[in-house]
Amino acid sequence: MSRVIAVVEGQTEQGFVDDVLAPWLGARGVYITARLVGKPGHKGGVGEYQRARKDMLLLLRQEKGTAITTMFDFYAMPDSWPGRSTAGSIPFANRAPTVENALKQDIVSEMGGTFDEARFLPYVQMHEFEALLFSQPSVICEVLRCPEKLAECQQIRSKFSSPEEINDSPQTAPSKRLATLSSSTRYRKRTSGLIAAQRIGIEPMISECPHFFEWLNTLCSLAVRGEED
Repeated sequence: MSRVIAVVEGQTEQGFVDDVLAPWLGARGVYITARLVGKPGHKGGVGEYQRARKDMLLLLRQEKGTAITTMFDFYAMPDSWPGRSTAGSIPFANRAPTVENALKQDIVSEMGGTFDEARFLPYVQMHEFEALLFSQPSVICEVLRCPEKLAECQQIRSKFSSPEEINDSPQTAPSKRLATLSSSTRYRKRTSGLIAAQRIGIEPMISECPHFFEWLNTLCSLAVRGEED
């Protein structure tokens, strides 16, 4: 079982999975595509849990030879999501795993006793996609055409033990920080962000972002399992 569908919250995450993550995983025997949560035409946003839950359960029932993963942000996640209200008051490192474990428990329970729980591999990132880009500040400044802001970008990164921690208010979300850095050229998530992600590549991201690394390591294990089946 090495085919994976990632249920994602927005078009930027969809582009990241299809254009950046898929080639890297494909070289390791795992074939991933992204599906945007919600109805066709939905522009993104994590939204209430029931909408995503319906989509994930439908995919698991229809795509029986496929694993399902997720790519949702913890930061703006409503309390309707399993584990979210509890996770908000526990140590940072445990927050995303708490929601992931609660998600898995809910979906596995709903799928019933014969369900292979290895087919559902939830991933919750603490903040928006742009946090991963701070794995390489020099590339950010290159893409945004603001080399004079490199020291400022590096300073942002140095304040946190991992890029995954970069956010402390709606005004200082990773995308807002990038928009501030790129005062002469407007930051666009679906163009600037994805170009930067492609230039940075997956290796620096997994080196700098431990939770992201754990997710990809889990997905890569599907290739090994597929060889054994």
